[in-house]
Amino acid sequence: MLDWTDRHCRTFHRQLTKHAVLYTEMITTGAIIFGKGDYLHFGQHEKPVALQLGGSDPKALEECAKRADEYGYQEINLNVGCPSDRVQNGRFGACLMAEPQLVADCIAAMKAETNVPVTVKTRIGIDEQDSYEFLTALIEANYNVGCRDFIIHARKAWLQGLSPKENREIPPLDYDRVYQLKRDFNDCHISLNGGVKTIEECLTHLQHIDGVMIGREAYANPYMLAEVDRAIYGNEQSELLSRHQVVRNMFDYIESEMTKGANFWHVVRHMLGIFQGQPGARSYRRHLSENGHKKDAQISLLEEALAFVPE
Repeated sequence: MLDWTDRHCRTFHRQLTKHAVLYTEMITTGAIIFGKGDYLHFGQHEKPVALQLGGSDPKALEECAKRADEYGYQEINLNVGCPSDRVQNGRFGACLMAEPQLVADCIAAMKAETNVPVTVKTRIGIDEQDSYEFLTALIEANYNVGCRDFIIHARKAWLQGLSPKENREIPPLDYDRVYQLKRDFNDCHISLNGGVKTIEECLTHLQHIDGVMIGREAYANPYMLAEVDRAIYGNEQSELLSRHQVVRNMFDYIESEMTKGANFWHVVRHMLGIFQGQPGARSYRRHLSENGHKKDAQISLLEEALAFVPE
């Protein structure tokens, strides 16, 4: 979710669910250690928040885990699943599946610096290395250094020949392999990722595994998150806000961020999908997309966009 789940996106998603764990976009160790910006900053209102790291140097990851612990993240996740070229060129992401002991060394180094869960997100295989034994070799290596929490994207990744978008769609999903992993490592917390689009699908998967991670669908159709607290976490007292209420709940945040120098569009771009499937949704998106980039864009523009959608 590079360039997607930034702190503005997480603030928006937190309007919809109070309980779901929100993940940062993948942040490289180099950005955290050598970058000029504060890449670890998040607002307390975003919690619970997990930091997803990209890297393969145990020492660098150890330093990042130490800093993340000081910031108060509830989980630190190592990405061993992203197949993009720029990730491979940095020797992290999905290509690390071929080096299970290196991944384990990274996890052990991070665990030495924090008491919060250190987790692994991975694919089920890469290229022609897609046997169940290939996957379990990675799980076992990390199990042996104390990792008990794995998020499995139920597709393999092709490191060459497919774009990141194609890698999310073309390799077939194999949910049964993730279910089998839970049976074989039943003392681990196994979460499933990939192709999940509805709460009903989440509930079906949760009969076999411990958690479900939703990525693109939560971004494209964020209002699905409004059901999470009741359906998944059993919080019957959770208030079900209307789509209009969710947007209006962002007004104060947007104005506050703009006083600090934030760009209106950088916040609002994450809100385009809130009316997906509703009458007037296209006009809402078009109005924001065509005008949100303008220097004089203000909250009034959001009010105008909302008027296109029946309340």
